[in-house]
Amino acid sequence: MRRFPAFDPPEYVAWTADPAVVDHFERVCDADPARRAIIAGIDQRRVLALYAGLVRTRLHDVMLKRWVHQGVISKAWLGTGEEAATVGPTHALDRDRDVVAPMIRNAGACCEMGMSVANMLRGYLGTSDAPSRGRDGHVGDMAHRVLQPISHIGNMPPVTAGIALAFKLRGEGAVALTWIGDGSVNAGPTHEALNFAAVQRLPAIFIIQNNQVALGTRARDHRLPADFTDLHRAYGARGWPFDGNNVLDAFAATRLAADACRAGDGPVLLAAETFRMGGHATHDEHEARTLLPPELFQTWGARDPIGVFEEYLKRKGVSAQALEAIEERVTVEVDQAAEEALESQRSGKSKPASAVEGVYAS
Repeated sequence: MRRFPAFDPPEYVAWTADPAVVDHFERVCDADPARRAIIAGIDQRRVLALYAGLVRTRLHDVMLKRWVHQGVISKAWLGTGEEAATVGPTHALDRDRDVVAPMIRNAGACCEMGMSVANMLRGYLGTSDAPSRGRDGHVGDMAHRVLQPISHIGNMPPVTAGIALAFKLRGEGAVALTWIGDGSVNAGPTHEALNFAAVQRLPAIFIIQNNQVALGTRARDHRLPADFTDLHRAYGARGWPFDGNNVLDAFAATRLAADACRAGDGPVLLAAETFRMGGHATHDEHEARTLLPPELFQTWGARDPIGVFEEYLKRKGVSAQALEAIEERVTVEVDQAAEEALESQRSGKSKPASAVEGVYAS
């Protein structure tokens, strides 16, 4: 994938594949028999769709960072380096009946559920034709089965549990999935949601997305142990870890979790270990580099989920030309989306009177 010196983390700019890292990616895909069978059953079209999803998510963030540099927006919350933990699980769901509840670093879930990149970008611009009609920078659209994020830490899990409860009561066979940051695990609402979901055996998947740091506090300083592999045991629920930088492992682990939920054996807590290759938002990237040792960025930079997946696909016979063609198509998609969103900003700013539209009280 093309690298952007002005926008990518330094470790990505001159990225080259480490054969040992690619070997590890392949070993992870083969390690568990159940996951290996699922991965083997993914057809070529889906594999390439996963790749396109990773690229789309990265380029969405690159565009936001470009806008920050240009002064179009003041800051952005990015998922750079964490794309696989979002794209893999989303593709593992039934997108015609399941619901996802993304956090700010899971913006890729919105597009992979069918929302347009243009609407994602309109959300940041606050235009009247954005999904939230300009009222909120958090973006979702239930028409695409994407719950709009709640900014308050820990409040997405209870709502996700409520959606899963509705699925269970209606006998719909659907699953609700959300992501929980390593810091949000400490929030009271998260504990209540996990406990309630476990007691009620709800068809919910909770992905603990451990990116090593909560705002500015490393996981080892707010969590004992600094690992979430066994968290599910505390609630009497099923659970297992997956490699948060391996999109195929993320897909397979989530597919197993979804199957368990549909069989009445939910909820499932998945532990995804990944890394935040930047600051909490674009305004504090220097602080992140001061807080965390360079070795962490170097180690996780070598595990770029897009670059390593590219090399894996080439080993499996996918041509470099085919991957370049996908990147070109997605690049055009994102560039056109940015133009559409900026045109909306020029012509479709929200009107103050709209603040009372669609608001109800009883």
